Amino acid sequence: MMRRGEIWTANLNPNKGSEIGKVRPVLILQDDGMIASGLATILIAPLTSQFRPIFAPLRVKVAAHNHLIQDCFVMIEHIRALDRSRFGEGPLTVLTTEEIAAVEKSLLGVMGML
Repeated sequence: MMRRGEIWTANLNPNKGSEIGKVRPVLILQDDGMIASGLATILIAPLTSQFRPIFAPLRVKVAAHNHLIQDCFVMIEHIRALDRSRFGEGPLTVLTTEEIAAVEKSLLGVMGML
């Protein structure tokens, strides 16, 4: 079962316009209780290995460890709900307490809640 704070692979295709696509790691954001309830979709944030300084205030670095083979950045500005059928391998790794706190802070900022 998936859990909040884990990183899994997911197929984000087909994408439209500026949406993030391809098979890539994603961070599970959804509450564990909602995941366990059998809700058909899971709230995620995709990851990228590309660092772009302009997005630095929004993105959270996740260091490579366990089955995550390279450092990545959580793209909070691209959160979305995915059908469970889109998920592949996982968990690749689990975020540390510090990483998840940084993700939560970034999410609040993106949503204008800081």
